[in-house]
Amino acid sequence: MASTKDHILTLSCPDRPGIVHAVTGVLTRKNLNILDAQQFSDPSSKKFFMRVHYEPVATQETENDQDAQSSFAQLAKDMSMDLSVRPVAKKPRVLIMVSKIGHCLNHLLFQQATNQLPIEIPCIVSNHPDFEPLATRYNIPFHHLPVSAETKQQQEAEILKLIDSNQIDLVVLARYMQVLSPGLCSAMSGKIINIHHSFLPSFKGAKPYHQAYDRGVKIIGATAHFVTADLDEGPIIEQRVVRVNHGMSPKDLTQEGSNVESQTLAAAVKWVAEEKVILNGHKTIVFN
Repeated sequence: MASTKDHILTLSCPDRPGIVHAVTGVLTRKNLNILDAQQFSDPSSKKFFMRVHYEPVATQETENDQDAQSSFAQLAKDMSMDLSVRPVAKKPRVLIMVSKIGHCLNHLLFQQATNQLPIEIPCIVSNHPDFEPLATRYNIPFHHLPVSAETKQQQEAEILKLIDSNQIDLVVLARYMQVLSPGLCSAMSGKIINIHHSFLPSFKGAKPYHQAYDRGVKIIGATAHFVTADLDEGPIIEQRVVRVNHGMSPKDLTQEGSNVESQTLAAAVKWVAEEKVILNGHKTIVFN
């Protein structure tokens, strides 16, 4: 179990000899203890990725932390690193967006309330009022922001205000059935997660599970990915599948699909919250 003094360090940089030595050298000099470390060298992008979970020795914790931050900043500069350090106790603040299908929202709220998901949820946004009672049961502010083609710009401006005022770190689209504008995607680049059925691009539009039933599919699943301006083409975080058979109705397929969507999205949110996901161009590195 992580202590209140634990930190997570993540980094990516051009691959070269000596990176691990340099990072562990800072930790050793500052008397910081490594609890877990994972690394990956990508031969395609020629980049190196690393995640380190560390804790300070009991004495001089504050001094160690301050010194380490300065040393890591200098290391990042010297080795052209994209480096971040976050206290484990500082949970990411997540804004959840939903429309009229609530299984993913319900699953996320339950997991967060039962301490299975290390996040804070300051507010929920929806373009429909349906899930305000659910938000109320969890004592989370609910913002009903209707949207149309004519009001999309104003509605997204309100969303950006909520992101700013609530110091949001991550936006989760829990079956939010609206396409985000390139402006919002850019403003939260690498900080928006979406979920969709894994039939894409085979069964687009309404009732994908009915379309899949008509084609007699044998496997259904879900994909959680980061959102980009290119619809449903962002870097993939997690994918899961479940087998189905000829005896299952469209309703059965929809139910199985709902379950796997909820589980896949929750896993993706958890890994991002735990700093286990690092972007690698159009792909992700997932340390789990």
